[in-house]
Amino acid sequence: MITPNPLLGLALHAIGAVSAAFCYTPQKGTRHWSWQTYWLAQASVCWLALPFLGAWLTVPELGRVLAEAPRSAMLTSFGLGALYGVGGTAFGVAIRYLGFSLTYAIAIGISCVLGTLLPALWQGELAAIWQKPGAGFVLTGIVIGAAGIFASGLAGRYKELDRGGQSNDFNLAKGLPLCLLAGVLSAVYGFALAAGQPIADVAAAHGAGHFQGNAIYIFSNTGAFLTTAVYSLWLHAKHKTLGEYVELPAGGENSRLPLNFALALLTGCLWYGQFFFYGLAHVRMGDYQFSSWALHMIMLVLFSSLAGFIWREWAGCKPRTWTLLGLALVILVGAVLSLAYGNFLGDTGAGH
Repeated sequence: MITPNPLLGLALHAIGAVSAAFCYTPQKGTRHWSWQTYWLAQASVCWLALPFLGAWLTVPELGRVLAEAPRSAMLTSFGLGALYGVGGTAFGVAIRYLGFSLTYAIAIGISCVLGTLLPALWQGELAAIWQKPGAGFVLTGIVIGAAGIFASGLAGRYKELDRGGQSNDFNLAKGLPLCLLAGVLSAVYGFALAAGQPIADVAAAHGAGHFQGNAIYIFSNTGAFLTTAVYSLWLHAKHKTLGEYVELPAGGENSRLPLNFALALLTGCLWYGQFFFYGLAHVRMGDYQFSSWALHMIMLVLFSSLAGFIWREWAGCKPRTWTLLGLALVILVGAVLSLAYGNFLGDTGAGH
């Protein structure tokens, strides 16, 4: 049995969130690759190769675990993961019409709330959870976290306007439905992990301990890879770009290909790293394990905003933008503290 330790869980969630905040930074260094070439390359790492490798390295008797785990849990986790992959694609398209910041704020905000509360509601545990010590702080943290995510996204939108104006492709009528779809389907990943818990339970019975969640990723992440691969390959066929994996288009030096692959590999490792640490943190959260998703989403936005300072993305912004960004960061930190304190009270209350 794993002893709850919400404070250690919070620290591990923070490591995962930092990994997530920087996971797409390597994309800035790629040259002469289309979006679908890079996206499929990194997805092959984070959603296909590493889930199998991570489970093989950390789950004892993996073959027996997979033989004994319920087939229904495997299929459900895989199917929900596939829907999550559709959400990721919708997110990428929505950015074209709304810009990164607004898409990020709306989609991640929706995912934070729905991905946290709906799995517990689906399992019939939500009413009982709110009777436990610290539940009010957990709920407050989720609500103000969503507000902080929205404020951060709005600050990002002001930054985009301050630094370059509105894109000619900006289209609220097209972008908003895609953004809402991305938020709802991104929240489905929380369902995929909840549906796969019976797989983790079998892994735990075989001695996986804190690494039990890695057995779920074999199904949730490969589901996401399937839908991502279908869309990427469709784009390759449409634009005739599949050959970019072996030869760069005119104007590109083929000697750069290994660097492009290395950057895609780094992206995939960082992306997978967020959920590797998510799994290690989740099992330590005690009575409020369901709040892991909210903590991850909130800290992801918090560290992403802070990463902007490192890359000087906020340089030259107007005072209103800086004010709103500062307010967003304060709200996000407050949300993390509220969630952490609620989990701490839940742990100490359970101990008594």
